[in-house]
Amino acid sequence: MRRADVAIVGAGMAGASLAAEVAAHGSVLLIEAENRPGYHSTGRSAAFWSECYGGPLVQPLTTASGRFLAAPPADFADEPFLSPRGAVHLADADGEGALDALRREFEGSGVPLRRLDRAGIEAVVPGLRPGWDRGLEEPSCADIDVAGLHAAYLRRARRLGAELVTDARLLAADRTGAGWRLETAAGTFEAAVLVDAAGAWADEVARLAGAAPIGVQPYRRTIVQLLVAPPAPAGMPLVIDALGRFYFKPEAGGRLWLSPHDETACDPCDSAAEEIDIAVAIDRMERAVDWKVERVEHSWAGLRSFAPDRLPVYGFAPDAPGFFWFAGQGGFGIQTAPAAARLAAALLLGRTPDPLVAGIDPGPYSAGRFRN
Repeated sequence: MRRADVAIVGAGMAGASLAAEVAAHGSVLLIEAENRPGYHSTGRSAAFWSECYGGPLVQPLTTASGRFLAAPPADFADEPFLSPRGAVHLADADGEGALDALRREFEGSGVPLRRLDRAGIEAVVPGLRPGWDRGLEEPSCADIDVAGLHAAYLRRARRLGAELVTDARLLAADRTGAGWRLETAAGTFEAAVLVDAAGAWADEVARLAGAAPIGVQPYRRTIVQLLVAPPAPAGMPLVIDALGRFYFKPEAGGRLWLSPHDETACDPCDSAAEEIDIAVAIDRMERAVDWKVERVEHSWAGLRSFAPDRLPVYGFAPDAPGFFWFAGQGGFGIQTAPAAARLAAALLLGRTPDPLVAGIDPGPYSAGRFRN
């Protein structure tokens, strides 16, 4: 029977990043239900880094992570994980209030947001239809190399001695004295601490361990890859509707990634795009720009899982000794990964927080906030 100081359930971005931060301080076992890590959410990301995404209480994690992602240590990666993109938050008459609310929300935060009039929007978004006359530019927004970041975390975790076990869905988790006995599809393991980094399955893992679920809800998010005419300009920013009805950004070869910004509550599953959501996405985009859709080349859906208050959950469960939550990271779990992992590692190990996150209050993310 294999034993470890820490067993982490889930080897997506959350589990991989935490394993990489903890493995220098003890033995780590990374338990993944699928045959490869990052299958459900990490591998299906829209791949952008935006300081506005997730709201003001998530922004400190994103901003801190941006420093790491833009200039990673030489022993972690050879090149940055971010590349310049920029974003435009776009509003029609119905969305003007939402655009103003976004600007007010981030006043004083240090996130650069610049007003754009119709001419300013047209300069970066060709083919704009009438009525889309106001915008906010978010120049710091960037593309993020999700696959590269995930692979780098897995490499670092392995280099520090962490062991990855795939095809190992958790079947049972029982307390044994001061530790855990974990029955999985790949065998039995023991660990002193059990970390729940299972994403959409976080509440299911908690139930197996005898911890009270906190209401982590998975939502399906659809992405469509389109070929449009004229081709999407390579330098065009990420375009986000202020009312959350769509977003799109250019990809290689003049293609476009488009989402209807859907959030369809579902059970944990291997999600897939539905035809109605693809049609809705295209209809919403065509109301904003006059591009012709020549072909739907590819579509997919991923799971984004949120706690009831839509903030991440980091810390030991108040009702289950040795059970540590690292979940509820929604669609911002990738862009906040460096800061989130270092903050969670400090909480798990009882150590002083890393300088990257020393100024971030972990209180809003505490697992104890859900205690009845």
